[in-house]
Amino acid sequence: MRTCRRQTATVTAVAAAVLGAVTLTACDAAVHGAPEPRNASASGKPAPKPTVRWDTTPRSVAAVGDSITRGFDACSALADCPKVSWSTGSDSDVHSLAVRLLGRRAADHSWNDAVTGARIEDLPGQLRKAAKHRPELVTVMIGANDACRDSTSQMTSVEEFRAGFEKSLDTLRETLPKTEVYVASVPNLKRLWSQGRTSPLGKQIWKLGGICPSMLADADARNTAANERRDKVQSRVVAYNKVLKEVCATDALCRFDDDAVFDYRFSTAQLSHWDWFHPSRDGQSRLAEIAYRKVTTD
Repeated sequence: MRTCRRQTATVTAVAAAVLGAVTLTACDAAVHGAPEPRNASASGKPAPKPTVRWDTTPRSVAAVGDSITRGFDACSALADCPKVSWSTGSDSDVHSLAVRLLGRRAADHSWNDAVTGARIEDLPGQLRKAAKHRPELVTVMIGANDACRDSTSQMTSVEEFRAGFEKSLDTLRETLPKTEVYVASVPNLKRLWSQGRTSPLGKQIWKLGGICPSMLADADARNTAANERRDKVQSRVVAYNKVLKEVCATDALCRFDDDAVFDYRFSTAQLSHWDWFHPSRDGQSRLAEIAYRKVTTD
């Protein structure tokens, strides 16, 4: 997640963190938007579509998304640390999804094409890059930066978010009609505020770094305007997750996490001690656990 789009230098070097989610939609038996099979049965009727089964043992993984998937602020201040990524990292403490699925093969069969600060509008480009690896599974976590803006008026609209996600899926399917997609939900930003605001250091970091102002600005304010602002951000995140679920449901090879990341109650130990906003190693490990359960369930 980054709080301000691609403004890494903005966040003053300090501590602590949070998280407090994605993958993408894939097509049915036919590629998303592709023509129906032309085969016909002896009766002249179209042949039935073949059954599409989710493969619980993909042999390669590519990751797209934002700073959470890049492991931002998990190892040092204001820096990506992809080795601890929940999706494709190699760190033994995290035990990433790729490592859980591929074991030693993960090093040569997983790729991290996520970009810190990314929003939904950036996802098609990331997927074009990921498609070049021809992975059997793509993980997607996107949306936090669409809600984390300088003001609520700058948040990505629900309509734009839907159009961006549909375009992203179509982009992937143009090249990889059979690749599976795991979509993680957008984290609960209001829960992050509720937990982080108990830390004087965390609140100072949010203020000095301009972290997710739409939700975290004036962390102690409980007046009507502040409450309405936070509720508006929370509602937008819920709406984004609804879009991810609905679009993913149109594709037989796409799995949404059913709000598992959004619902997970991250502890302070699972938040970065550099910014109180991104996941720590422990938090990244929790994300990997959630993803592995979803991907490997028949």
